[in-house]
Amino acid sequence: MTATEDPDLVDLIIADHRDFERMFVELQEGVQPPEYRRRLLDHLIAGLIRHAVAEEQLVYPTAIDKAADGKDMVEHELEEHSEAEQLMKDLEAVEPTDPAFDRLVGELIDDLRHHFEEEEGKLLPALREACDRDELVTLGKSMALAKKMAPTRPHPSAPDTPPANLVVGPGLGLIDRVRDVLGNRPS
Repeated sequence: MTATEDPDLVDLIIADHRDFERMFVELQEGVQPPEYRRRLLDHLIAGLIRHAVAEEQLVYPTAIDKAADGKDMVEHELEEHSEAEQLMKDLEAVEPTDPAFDRLVGELIDDLRHHFEEEEGKLLPALREACDRDELVTLGKSMALAKKMAPTRPHPSAPDTPPANLVVGPGLGLIDRVRDVLGNRPS
């Protein structure tokens, strides 16, 4: 990609992964005050949820339709999303001063690093092979829009495949953004 080209879907996903990794490192350092760590985790979770919902709405259906072994890869990715989302939900109720906080954060980070590695090693190269650049750029633009409408909090029981996630996601996103504003939660 040159400086004048629009980023494509794969570029945007990898950029998100790198942003999340920077937050992982800061959380694992554990040197900031507990209140800061809580806000950083809330910010991370909001980003992760938006990212995952956009993948579930756009990336995974495209992979199923176009990539070799797309259905198997997507089933695995959805399982990993579900596990991570449950950890994020569990973390909502844990104070940053509780020893369980660091344990759960560490587990979440380990799971997500594994997920990113697999996604970048298998799914994203398969998408690059199966889709032309224009399609990937269009999907990237759609992903950016989907992230704006997506929920910012974990909803483990919400649907994660179309068409249900396309209907439920924006509604949950609106409710979450209202809750974030009222609760002064970063999103």
